Amino acid sequence: MNTSKPTPAFVGASWAALLLGIVCFAAGLWNSGMARSEKGFYAAVLVLGVYAAVSVQKSVRDRAEGLPVSAIYLGLSWVAMALGVVMLVVGLWSAGMTLSEKGFYGLAFGMSLFAAVAVQKNVRDSLAARAQSYTVPQEPYYPQPHA
Repeated sequence: MNTSKPTPAFVGASWAALLLGIVCFAAGLWNSGMARSEKGFYAAVLVLGVYAAVSVQKSVRDRAEGLPVSAIYLGLSWVAMALGVVMLVVGLWSAGMTLSEKGFYGLAFGMSLFAAVAVQKNVRDSLAARAQSYTVPQEPYYPQPHA
């Protein structure tokens, strides 16, 4: 496999988008008038969604590269991802927020998931590029002691 290292600009933009999405989502929760239990629900949904997005990306890419991934793990990753999205949609649908607030949380959530996938891809591509740059000797090298 020939993997090129992602550019620093794309890596920086990916990390910035992830941090911006999570910080905005958290700031919105912090400043909202919701009950703590409701804030906890939305925070947990964000954590579930980000983790599931990374897990789906890794599983799909592993399979594409011929690495073993069990069908149950791949399926659970997709289910967790769908569950996070459904939980957010249902929570926002039934919340007593204005439409602009609902849109804010939806956009911050979507941005965080997309950015988490991009960060995971960058990390993996960087590791693969670094591994390709190493030259492995064909035979072990043992320096000879000087007489």
